[in-house]
Amino acid sequence: MPKAKKSANPINLNEPQYYLNRELSWLEFNNRVLHEACDPRTPLLERLKFLAIFSSNLDEFFMVRVAALKQQVEAKVSLLTPDGRTPQQQLDEIWSTLVPQVAKQHQHFDRVLQPLLANQGIHILDYINLSQKQRTYLDNYYEEQIFPVLTPLAVDPSHPFPYISNLSLNLAVVVKNPDTEEEFFARVKVPKVLPRFLPLPPELGIQENEQPAHWTGVPLEQAIAHNLESLFPGMNIQEYHPFRITRNADLALEEDEADDLLLAIEQELRKRRIGGSPVRLEIQSQTPEPVRARLLQDLDLTESDVYEVDGLLGLRDLMYFMALPLPELKDPPRQSVVPSRLQRLREPSDELDEGNDFFAVIREKDLLVHHPYQSFSSTVVRFITHAAHDPNVLAIKMTLYRTSGDSPIVNALIAAAENGKQVSVLVELKARFDEENNIYWARRLERVGVHVVYGLVGLKTHCKTVMVVRREKDCMRRYVHIGTGNYNQKTARLYTDLGLFSCREELGADITDLFNFLTGYSRQKAYREVLVAPVNMRDRFLALIHREIENVKNGFSGRIVAKMNSLVDPQIIATLYEASRTGVQIDLIVRGICCLRPGLKDISENIRIISIIGRFLEHSRIFYFHNNGQEEIYIGSADWMRRNLDRRVEVITPVKDQDIAKDLQEILGILLADNRQAWDLQPDGSYIQRRPGDDCPEANSQQTLINMALRSTSISSNLIDSKKSSFYTDK
Repeated sequence: MPKAKKSANPINLNEPQYYLNRELSWLEFNNRVLHEACDPRTPLLERLKFLAIFSSNLDEFFMVRVAALKQQVEAKVSLLTPDGRTPQQQLDEIWSTLVPQVAKQHQHFDRVLQPLLANQGIHILDYINLSQKQRTYLDNYYEEQIFPVLTPLAVDPSHPFPYISNLSLNLAVVVKNPDTEEEFFARVKVPKVLPRFLPLPPELGIQENEQPAHWTGVPLEQAIAHNLESLFPGMNIQEYHPFRITRNADLALEEDEADDLLLAIEQELRKRRIGGSPVRLEIQSQTPEPVRARLLQDLDLTESDVYEVDGLLGLRDLMYFMALPLPELKDPPRQSVVPSRLQRLREPSDELDEGNDFFAVIREKDLLVHHPYQSFSSTVVRFITHAAHDPNVLAIKMTLYRTSGDSPIVNALIAAAENGKQVSVLVELKARFDEENNIYWARRLERVGVHVVYGLVGLKTHCKTVMVVRREKDCMRRYVHIGTGNYNQKTARLYTDLGLFSCREELGADITDLFNFLTGYSRQKAYREVLVAPVNMRDRFLALIHREIENVKNGFSGRIVAKMNSLVDPQIIATLYEASRTGVQIDLIVRGICCLRPGLKDISENIRIISIIGRFLEHSRIFYFHNNGQEEIYIGSADWMRRNLDRRVEVITPVKDQDIAKDLQEILGILLADNRQAWDLQPDGSYIQRRPGDDCPEANSQQTLINMALRSTSISSNLIDSKKSSFYTDK
């Protein structure tokens, strides 16, 4: 049994050297995404997908995080981050970190992936390398399909520099009047309404073994560039250079001053479509200085805002190739399974057999579901659909943060309202980059009589909860679902998330109080079981960590295992440092941003942190506390970040069922044992990828959980407490 460490010299755990920078930690996360694109063990088209995700992630990072830092610099904000950096220092380090990362991305695409794609019959050609027949086809296609959409914009004293929309790809064109020898500057936008990559017909594609390749084509901007004469008749085309800009896209919303939140967000969305001030300029490295200087001047940017690339701009568009019907170049097909307890159920209908429905399964005992290994449609969607058609259901209450464009859940809620049930839905209009979609669903729900509310002023409602009120023979019973992920059947196929179904009275009473807090004027300060931010969650988590500290001080074991997306909150980090110094053993699975430095002498020697990057986005949140053998485990929607604990409505629920608690411990154990997709965080903020040893087989956590679900194997052993595990308390 570990002994509590004697208190060393007093240390100020809030000093900057004990914290990693949030923005640089995020760049480390995105670098791990890039590694998946460079890893030869990743299937070829999946490698293209990860390149696209790397680029898409960067776009959002600039639109939100870099934009905010630039605003702070302009406002002369002098407040330091917990790690002691000014806004300008962060911008400088972001640039110096990103330049080699972006160079690595483009070099890998050009030098490694393109040749591999060609070997597999996927040829992304340069226009200049096309045959005459191929050029003729594309020139005709340009004339019929592309030319009518284009609008060349001149730039001169009578034509001011045009507005360049956010994330648009453009051509900077220099033309010369042959009569006067005068040069002019113009801009041509590459239209987003057309596909970024133009395929050639099979008969004009590259032939392999007398058979056409899988795909042959060129980037759209090259087809435009080689037909610029049609846009500037009578002028000589001197040169053209692709460029792309990124603008501030965060909403500037004054909620306190908005009489109608929905209307206010709609107005802000119109501004976002135009975009805020530019924050990044992407150009090709061979762009000549006069063109470069002209763009910087007209966009009001500096050299530190420029990112040069060799090759194609906007590699997020490589996601296009994931639509190719080439399963041999993708991850193996994955089949989500239906939990065994639900397999006996019939399809929902207006005439439900009492005792053979979803509610009967939950009455037997709580039910845990694990997506995407277990089907979202056959669990969460089915639960809400059952409720919509069950004549004994009186009310459905739900939170919606992000949902899909064609949502079966929203359709079920509409059906419930049409069936005369009381339906209340909190639609979070402030879900970043999903605001427009949520406005659409909110209006549609309102039209059928659903009571729609938009959350609380100053707080995003990020919790994932559903409550169904049902009249039964002996009582009115409340059935609840509390999840870690969004009610979105599309992302449920890609994100790992957990959900708990229960009809326990205490939990139902808590969720009732929560919805009253969200929809009315309730000032609920206490809950029976759940942790709710910003009400009691921070204090409760701190208390759980301090309890482990006290147990170690009293000579008992102390153990914490937690899985989350991000760990940023300084108070939580300082308390974890205190726990480590006392002797509490701590393992953290943090997919993305992590500001805690593990392995620091006399500070965090008992803290180990891994990040898992793979086929699925690790999105579930699980929190385990040993509690001197009286183990407690929680799941829910919140990360350990200031925004989650203080500025969002979040829900974390304790798991009371012992079988489910063991299942969750097993999941944590499988993740901690991963040596294929796991990365160990080092004290300096860098990550080292784990590799199977010579005498150790590969342990791919996500594949292990897939296989377990396919076998319908019940999870029983407890890896956290097993002495056979390398993560045992006496580590």
